[in-house]
Amino acid sequence: QVQLVESGGGLVQPGGSLRLSCAATRKIFSINSMGWYRQAPGKQRELVASITSAGRTNYADSVKGRFTISGDNAKGTVYLQMNSLKPEDTAIYFCNIVDWRPYDYWGQGTQVTVSS
Repeated sequence: QVQLVESGGGLVQPGGSLRLSCAATRKIFSINSMGWYRQAPGKQRELVASITSAGRTNYADSVKGRFTISGDNAKGTVYLQMNSLKPEDTAIYFCNIVDWRPYDYWGQGTQVTVSS
């Protein structure tokens, strides 16, 4: 059974940076897209950024110019570089990989807290 394992979350001051990583424990064939979602307390889960197998990226307006998504389809890894972090970026971040069926794989989530 494939699992997605995330790392890189933590506590950071406003204006700081974090890099989230996500890796599949087994190979996922024919990946369509990879992405990061987040869920803040009392709010719905929202898309932060995604990248297709062709390399096209999409970002939520709130993170454009600050976050960068990258990934390696062959390895089943996806990253999120987060710069100029704000308190409103505080949330649990989940990685997501969608294969050809399409079937959604989800990570367990990693906490990001932006606070002074």
